[in-house]
Amino acid sequence: MFRSIPLKYKIGLLLFFALLSFLFWQRYWVEYLYQQAKGGLDVAFNTRPLQEVLKDKNVPDSLKKRILFIGEVRRFAIDSLGLQDNPDVYQTLYDQNGKPLVHLLTVAKRYEMEAVMFDFPIVSYFTGSFTYKGFFDSTAAYQEQKIWIDKGYDTDMGEGIAYSTLGWLPEPILSNMLYYSDGKLANLIIHEMTHGTIYVKNDHETSENLANFIGEYGAKRFLAYKYGPNSSQINRLKEGKIFRDKYIKHLNRGTLKLDSLYKSFVGKKLSETRKDSLKYALIEEIELSKDSLYKNLSHLPKTKIDRKDLPNNASFVGFKTYNSKQNEFESIFQKQFKGNFEQFLKFMQKKYNQ
Repeated sequence: MFRSIPLKYKIGLLLFFALLSFLFWQRYWVEYLYQQAKGGLDVAFNTRPLQEVLKDKNVPDSLKKRILFIGEVRRFAIDSLGLQDNPDVYQTLYDQNGKPLVHLLTVAKRYEMEAVMFDFPIVSYFTGSFTYKGFFDSTAAYQEQKIWIDKGYDTDMGEGIAYSTLGWLPEPILSNMLYYSDGKLANLIIHEMTHGTIYVKNDHETSENLANFIGEYGAKRFLAYKYGPNSSQINRLKEGKIFRDKYIKHLNRGTLKLDSLYKSFVGKKLSETRKDSLKYALIEEIELSKDSLYKNLSHLPKTKIDRKDLPNNASFVGFKTYNSKQNEFESIFQKQFKGNFEQFLKFMQKKYNQ
């Protein structure tokens, strides 16, 4: 019977069955991409143009002021910092109704201080690998987390407070952003716009650290421009930076200690029980010593922390992704470019936008 079918139909059938076979073989990714596309389309079809929102009498004036504030930050980032002017970025608003938009899963091996890298069909060809996996669907996110836990990995589930499509697609203001402080909001907007200007393919850690550095630097300049160099907003940002710098250094030191501990396991016949005991004793020490960063509480008696309440390797590598190279970029900016941001930005664009 097959012989009697015309050749063009035979080819069509073969291609159809080949496609079905491929989809079945890659059914996990098909389902994941479907969920992501569904979530992305939900955002795309439920955003409102800012002009419409600003004219809406049901939207409080306080939130309208925050929307206008974002517009000021965006304009400053383009005109004064030289970041890319992507016309579809922050021109619409998506109402999260107070809920997280994206869930971010970070995975790490139990005795290695490196994140499991995630590659995505088609997307990773252009962007490279990621240190986390995002989900619009919370159920799917926690199902995947359980799979990794059952395999013996450390995991950490976070929430995305913003996202960048590198300027390829429209990026709305997310309603939860409107409740952030001036400094945090300016930092966030400039951070995400940096991704649309410079993206480090296959080095997610460098990409995020660079965006963090530029976000922080840009926010400081913007607040000084808007409110003045001695304003309460600037002082609040500076005070926050003093603590945050200490916090980053503390956790980065802790990450290095854990990395050294895991390397000491190599070649030794230690049971997993013994490894876990050493691992979590060090993590507990790192957590308890954070007290000294707050109000000199290091003199207080240290109480035992339940292991289930302690962070794990995935928590530390997630932090490392965003904060391990802050000093490197600060050093390049100050020593190599003498604080000239225009030259620094051009250098980074030439170095990474290839």
